[in-house]
Amino acid sequence: MSDAAFGAVEGNSQSAAFKAQGRIAALVRQRAEAKAWSEAASEKEGIAFTPLSPAIGAEVSGVHLSEPLDEARKAVLYDGLLEHKVLFFRDQDITTDQHIAFARRFGTLEKHPFAAVKEGYPEVIPITHDAENPGRENAWHSDVTWRKEPSLGSILRLLEVPETGGDTLFADMYAAYDGLSDEVKEKIEGRVAIHDFAVFRERLKKRGASEAEIEAFNREYPRVEHPIVRTHPDTGRRGLYVNVAFTEAIRDMDDLEAQPLLRHLYGQAAIPEYQCRFRWRRNSVAFWDNRCTQHYAAADYWPRRRVAERVTIEGDAPY
Repeated sequence: MSDAAFGAVEGNSQSAAFKAQGRIAALVRQRAEAKAWSEAASEKEGIAFTPLSPAIGAEVSGVHLSEPLDEARKAVLYDGLLEHKVLFFRDQDITTDQHIAFARRFGTLEKHPFAAVKEGYPEVIPITHDAENPGRENAWHSDVTWRKEPSLGSILRLLEVPETGGDTLFADMYAAYDGLSDEVKEKIEGRVAIHDFAVFRERLKKRGASEAEIEAFNREYPRVEHPIVRTHPDTGRRGLYVNVAFTEAIRDMDDLEAQPLLRHLYGQAAIPEYQCRFRWRRNSVAFWDNRCTQHYAAADYWPRRRVAERVTIEGDAPY
């Protein structure tokens, strides 16, 4: 490549980088303005957020999910989600229809291609664990990162709760990124990781799915690439976006180098200072932002019974 051509490429790259930085800076300014507005609006609407930890999570009071959610109260809740990353609601004795109606105020609901759904409600995933079906969501992950456009967030409602155990832990992936060494940050800057639904593929095989059926899923949901460090579309903040459940490799990096690096990145979610832990009660609801969090459902209650229902809100392509 000639010096002139190289200079043009370099100039284009710098221009794209400056544009991206400008977009992120604008988002951060908008976020600061929105936060100031939200504090006033929250007081006006009678909605309060009580943090569970310095890093992540808040319990919400002044809202019942059975009631219609107008634009003002929706805006306060969404801003609370951006600020705290996961919101918890207690004593929400609601119907499945009300659960869906609340979630739809924040976007279109997805239909999970691999999970069983509640009869009559294709958007609702029932999650029941007991003596015959032990809990298995005990790995740090963000939901459906194997999609080209992974989810915005998920809303989980607990219908039956074991007397002890069955808590869910949530991790702040902004903090996980911020806590990395400069050396690691430099190594992952601009890198993309490969995500796949391998865990569901194995379950399909165990259930007796044919090769043709599995290949059809492979075509519909091919492996996807997402940035290792994702920029949140509403806050402009950067967070780690790889997880042990669905991330398989780093593009253009040998596995001998990539896998130890990925294990290091996965491990950041397990740092207690980046977490909160939620103790469920019957009719508790959690609403988390999949773009900047990971979660881990402790499977410490076997053989006791735990019953939940989840809906998930469609998102957009990470950048």
